Amino acid sequence: MRHRPFRQLAAARCASAFDKTMAPVVLAFAVLDIGGSTLDLGLVIGARSLALVACVLVGGVAADRWPRVRVVRGSGLASALVLAATAGSVHSGCASVHTLLWLSLAGGGLAGISLPALSALTPQTVPEELIQQANATARMGANAAMFLGASAAGMLVAVFSAAVGIAVDAAVCLVMALCFLGVSRAQDARTRQGRTSPVTELREGWQEFTLRQWVWVTTLSFAVINAAGAGGLQVLGPVVADASFGRATWGFALAAQTVGMLCGALLVTWWRPVHALRNGVVLSALEAVPLAVLAFWPSTLPLVIAMFLSGVAIEQFGIAWDVSLQENVLADRLARIYAYDTLGSYVAIPLGQVLAGPLADRLGVRATLVTGAVLVAVSVVGALCGDSLRSLTRRGGATRSNS
Repeated sequence: MRHRPFRQLAAARCASAFDKTMAPVVLAFAVLDIGGSTLDLGLVIGARSLALVACVLVGGVAADRWPRVRVVRGSGLASALVLAATAGSVHSGCASVHTLLWLSLAGGGLAGISLPALSALTPQTVPEELIQQANATARMGANAAMFLGASAAGMLVAVFSAAVGIAVDAAVCLVMALCFLGVSRAQDARTRQGRTSPVTELREGWQEFTLRQWVWVTTLSFAVINAAGAGGLQVLGPVVADASFGRATWGFALAAQTVGMLCGALLVTWWRPVHALRNGVVLSALEAVPLAVLAFWPSTLPLVIAMFLSGVAIEQFGIAWDVSLQENVLADRLARIYAYDTLGSYVAIPLGQVLAGPLADRLGVRATLVTGAVLVAVSVVGALCGDSLRSLTRRGGATRSNS
């Protein structure tokens, strides 16, 4: 935190995380406030997620093509304007489902454009020896901001209105745009010789992504893990809660996972294993434990412990993944690698959410949860079968792997 550019980046990532959790909540209540149906609600919220996925590759190319600070600034300012227009239309009574749908598409697209730039900026803000601590600190702040974003959204729409919640979200996006004021262009400069077309650069990014076996193997593995976790926890978790330990305990368990994520990030600030990514993938097997507990032992204490451990595992892997990419991928291609990784992650999550319900109806809730836990374990083992992942080491006493 002694480095001013990193403080600015950490603040921008917090603002982005706050918007990520706040926007869907306040938009949902805005749709309901104007008399929209459940179908309308799904269309508006789904449109934001779809646009985010569709535009993340655009953001990866933009962040490798132009100064990343400028990309974050521009997307933050444009997001603030879109949200301000949304808040104004809802407050004035002029909003319609059609209007909110288009504004949601625009907001989601802008959020997707900013994500690769925010992730790829970290190595430019701190000395190389502080990359791991910087990633851990930034993720701690982002996790806390996500928790606050969801809580603030609920309180604002309850005490005031959805329009006020959207206006606050617009202010947060404006903060993201203003975080990098005073950062000189030289701090964000990258030498680009022989600049090619965006399509060519996108193809180059795909080649970089597939060139390193440990990158695409890990992304594929965690696409499955994310799908299993999203379907099991976000869809079937509430079902099990209503049938057994109750909604209050489920909320407490989700909070325990957040606490685990914060503790996991704190642990990484001083623990520097040589095989960080391998350790992170191994620990990710703990994400199967909450699914197994929901299936066989749905009670408060086991579930809270399991969710806490899964939170620790999530951060151990997430930080190891960020550091591994930042140390082994050239700076002018890093954002495109992040874009392909984000694309894989975001596509898998709604897939798991959509499939969980029909599978539970056909196989039963317990069998579906067990299937998810098995998929997590198999994915971890499959990723570890790749020699390039097992042998990848941290820089500083280790060799650098490009295979």
